[in-house]
Amino acid sequence: MTLGCWNVLHFVEDDLSCAVTSMNKILVANRGEIAIRIMRTAKKMGIHTVAVFSDADRGAPHTRFADEAIHIGPASSTLSYLKMEKIIEAAHASGANAIHPGYGFLSENPKFAALVVASDLIFIGPPAASMELMSDKLTAKQLAKELEVPLVPGTEEALSDASEGRTIAGKIGYPILIKAAAGGGGKGMRIIKNDESFAELFELATGEAESSFGNGQVFIEKYIESPKHVEIQVMADGHGNVLHFFERECSIQRRHQKVIEEAPSPSMTELLRTQMTNAAIKLCHASSYQGAGTVEFLIDAKKNFYFLEMNTRLQVEHPVTELVTGYDLVRMQIEVAMGKRLSLKQSDIQLKGHATQLRIYAEDPWDNFAPSIGTIEKYHTCDIEDIRIDEGVEEGQEIPIYYDPLLAKMISFGQDRSASIYNLKQAIEQTEIIGIQTTLPFGYFVLEHPKYLDGTYDTHFVHDHVTQEQVAKRIIPIARLSADVALALLKADRSIVPSISTSQSWWMNRR
Repeated sequence: MTLGCWNVLHFVEDDLSCAVTSMNKILVANRGEIAIRIMRTAKKMGIHTVAVFSDADRGAPHTRFADEAIHIGPASSTLSYLKMEKIIEAAHASGANAIHPGYGFLSENPKFAALVVASDLIFIGPPAASMELMSDKLTAKQLAKELEVPLVPGTEEALSDASEGRTIAGKIGYPILIKAAAGGGGKGMRIIKNDESFAELFELATGEAESSFGNGQVFIEKYIESPKHVEIQVMADGHGNVLHFFERECSIQRRHQKVIEEAPSPSMTELLRTQMTNAAIKLCHASSYQGAGTVEFLIDAKKNFYFLEMNTRLQVEHPVTELVTGYDLVRMQIEVAMGKRLSLKQSDIQLKGHATQLRIYAEDPWDNFAPSIGTIEKYHTCDIEDIRIDEGVEEGQEIPIYYDPLLAKMISFGQDRSASIYNLKQAIEQTEIIGIQTTLPFGYFVLEHPKYLDGTYDTHFVHDHVTQEQVAKRIIPIARLSADVALALLKADRSIVPSISTSQSWWMNRR
């Protein structure tokens, strides 16, 4: 397989019985790597693109990659990328007739989806009603229950206060998980292990949910021990057709947010895959879903699966699915939004090979993934045949503190899982980013770890294995230093270790 060669056997075809809307110009209501990713496919389709940017992103790569760019406000996302009216005004001013929200920001906001349509523009995503139903975790859980999709034990309605929550937690049994009803990405989420800490953690979760999503409602779920996080990629058109594109394993996480993903999942069985994909398709049909979406599940140690939530948008990790199926999901999103009908049959979609993705965040993984802001003094990525880089930054760029710290995504393809892991390690070794800390060395650490290699890792991997001693044992041999010297350095000053100069080009120098 050659990266970038999509399976172009008519993703969708015109439905002669209804009107198909053309798109002359798409405004991408986002920034960074996802904005460029969407624009790249749009340009291949002959569609002009419009970028939007804040003060902090003036001159950023995505603004230059687009055919035109429009300023929408100050650096704060609440005054720019989250300002619905400014996005609509920019679309009308540019002559765009469609808006793609990417992921994050307004991508799962049903009010924005409805406003786009009410403004005589095409929203490249699900209808507002479907989004409202499925992006709210409580209503999605209620639908899943009606469809007899397995659910983690918990509440079916938002909690009224901490006292009610404590009573319910006592009945379910600790540990429990407090979760925000209106959002994802780990915001408004807290693990509570006992009654004594309930009130404090409840207040933290509701406060964070309110500040992140404008909705402080939370609910309770039983906390599943040693869970694996596996999700199903779906695509649906406006004519009742729903397809799945198999699963992704997303269990390497920090703060409930993913860092490394792979497809297919190393822990999947054919029976489990059939059950989970059937459940995902059932949920899409029941919610009249359209466009790209991801149905997320937890799998316990006994291979029981539980519906977690649905992300009503394109996912950060969509490239691994594209590489193992050969289909351009962004193109399919756009054509479905035009009103076209999916021409594929489920049997047309086959798994081929294995793909692994590392999210390159501007974070220090050895300091609890603390944000690392500053100027990228050197930026050099690899040039390997089976590596795809989706990037949104460049050398000399200032990394602001206002937005998600994702810089780029490094995705490898291999004929099997071992080859994919090997290719990704080679890519990390040949990549150099200086001026900020990144998750590159963490990625190498994970790819060499026995728990990852045998596929038995779960969502607790970072908590269980990213310790000073583990880092000393696994990172330092790469740096050609003895473990004893490394451990001594760690004990003396943890911040020294990531600064050690080595012959490996990917090793970050702290500046």
